[in-house]
Amino acid sequence: MALPARFFSWRIRGNAMTWAFANRAALLAKPWDVIVATSMVDLATLKGLVPELAHVPTLLYFHENQFSYPANTAAGQTVHSIEPQMVTLYGALAANQVVFNSAHNQKSFLLGVSALLKKLPDHVPGDIIEQLEEKSQVIPVPLEPSCFELAKLRAALNKNQSSSAQELTILWNHRWEYDKGPERLLAIVTALAQQTPSMHMRFHIVGQQFRQVPAAFSQLKAVLTEQGWLGEWGFLPLQRYHSVLASSDIVLSTALHDFQGLAVLDAVAAGCTPLLPKRVAYPDFFSAEYLYLSEEGATYSNETSSAVKALVAYGSGVTALNAPDITQYSWRALTQQYQNAIHQLASQ
Repeated sequence: MALPARFFSWRIRGNAMTWAFANRAALLAKPWDVIVATSMVDLATLKGLVPELAHVPTLLYFHENQFSYPANTAAGQTVHSIEPQMVTLYGALAANQVVFNSAHNQKSFLLGVSALLKKLPDHVPGDIIEQLEEKSQVIPVPLEPSCFELAKLRAALNKNQSSSAQELTILWNHRWEYDKGPERLLAIVTALAQQTPSMHMRFHIVGQQFRQVPAAFSQLKAVLTEQGWLGEWGFLPLQRYHSVLASSDIVLSTALHDFQGLAVLDAVAAGCTPLLPKRVAYPDFFSAEYLYLSEEGATYSNETSSAVKALVAYGSGVTALNAPDITQYSWRALTQQYQNAIHQLASQ
C-alpha cells in the first residue's frame, strides 16, 4: 500500500487516518503474518486506529530520518518541526524491529532522539535509547542488477574508444534541491573554470526537478556553457540515463544530506569512480581515497579546493580512475539479510 509522495507535513501525520478509514478493507483483507512499513508511516497511530493490526509483528524501515535533515536556510528555515520527529520516534517504539539503510542513518536518528528527549520537561523514560538500540540493525537498500550490467556496457564502450580522444566525464546525479549542495557544486565548477580552463571535461548535471529550483543551477549552466563543458542537463529518460551512467568517468556529490546515496551507488555499480564529501553516509560505503574534505558552515573554500584538486588529478592522469567493487550491496548479496530479518520477525 502506498500514498502519493506529496504534501509532506500532511502525509506523515495523516497517513494512519487515511489508511484506517479510507482503506480499512484492504488493511483487513487477510490475516497478515508481518507488516513491513517505511518510517514515514505513523505506525503507532495506525495500530491504535486499527486494533486488529496491533499484535501483528512489524518491521519499520528507515531510509531517512527527520532528525538529520538539513534546514533550508535559503528559505528562512532555521529549525525543524518536532511533529515529524515524534511520529518517527513513536513508530520506532511501536515496531518490533527497526532497520536502517546505513550506520549514519541509525546513529543520527539515535543522537537526534537523545537530544530531543533531553529537551522534554518531565516524565521521560530513561531507557528509550537502549530499547531502540536493542531492536535496530543496518541493512542497506539493495542495488538493482541492471546497474551492475551497465559495467559490461562500459567495457564495450571503452574498447571502441581511443584513449587519446577521451575527456574527463563527470556526473552529478541528484535531486535539484538545496540539501544536495548545488551552491557547492557551483563553487567547484567555477574554481575549475578559473584554475584549469583548458582541461577537457564534460559535466552531466542530471536529476529530478521540482517547482522551485535553486538559483545556483542557472548560474552553473552558464559557467558550463561558457567553458564548453556542458553535457546532459536535467531529468533524463531511463534508457538515456543508463547510457550516461555507463559512459561517465566520475560520479561527483556535493550533498549535505544523503542517508545512503543510492544515486551514487548506482553510478559506482555501473563503473563510475566516486568523488564524495567526507560526510553523511558516504564514509559508511567508501574508503578515504574516494572522499574529499568536508567543511561545515556557509563558507567552504577548503572543501572546494579539495574537490578541485582531486578532479584535476583525475583529469591529468596523476590519479587513475578506479571504481571500487560494491557487489556486497547487490540484491544477491543482501537477500539473505532481509530474509533473516523477516523470518525472525515472523517468529515473534
